[in-house]
Amino acid sequence: MLRQFLFFSLILCPLLGFSQENQLDTIVGKVVNAANEKPLQGANIININTVKGTTTSQEGDFRIRAKMNDTLYFSYLGYRNMQVKVTKDWLKYGDVKIKMTEKAIALEEVTVKNIKLTGYLEIDARNIPIYDTYRYQISGLDYGYEAGDKDKSSFAETVESITNPADLLYNIFGNRPKQMKRIQRMKDNKNIRNLLQDKYDRETLAAVLQINKTTIEEILKRCNFSRKFVQEANDLQVLDAMGSCYEDYKAIKR
Repeated sequence: MLRQFLFFSLILCPLLGFSQENQLDTIVGKVVNAANEKPLQGANIININTVKGTTTSQEGDFRIRAKMNDTLYFSYLGYRNMQVKVTKDWLKYGDVKIKMTEKAIALEEVTVKNIKLTGYLEIDARNIPIYDTYRYQISGLDYGYEAGDKDKSSFAETVESITNPADLLYNIFGNRPKQMKRIQRMKDNKNIRNLLQDKYDRETLAAVLQINKTTIEEILKRCNFSRKFVQEANDLQVLDAMGSCYEDYKAIKR
């Protein structure tokens, strides 16, 4: 009887330890300026492992669910992005202060071109420049498409590329199933979507999806998004574009 008890104890102990290590706790902390320790309001924090996000309060405080060894991604406009691993001490003592460093930004000269209006709608409509990089959405669908030129829309090009049996984008999507599954979780998180719509550097996308910026560009090109879209779209548009292309890829694969 004693031997059986010891045997089951040896089995259960590692399992209990494993469940505790994987249990999410509420992590608290404060984000401040490294130079003067003033709190940073509205700093963005994303748990890369759970793909959940939050922002700091007016006092720089934040709370987020995480477990030991999860990686938290910190970003704030004008500051260097950071990745911080959740440690045992953080879980034990809590209230860690995250110090973010400002980055020097060289402002480039921008030339603003005025549009001269005549007051005649028909003439002015022809004079206003038309930008061919924009996205449109079909009623009833939760994703959009990029508008292309008049001869062949980017949507048609995307479908043609995906349905081509010679190239099912396997090298992009097939080799990264775990990373690509994060796309939908990012799209479903309101905090992350709010963060991405004002970003254009692809850094947050790369960090959370655990791929590099070059791979993001490659995905968009394989999905036949224009060079202008790749260069000028915000990170939220890029996320939606990658998501729609990945869903089409999965459908064709099935």
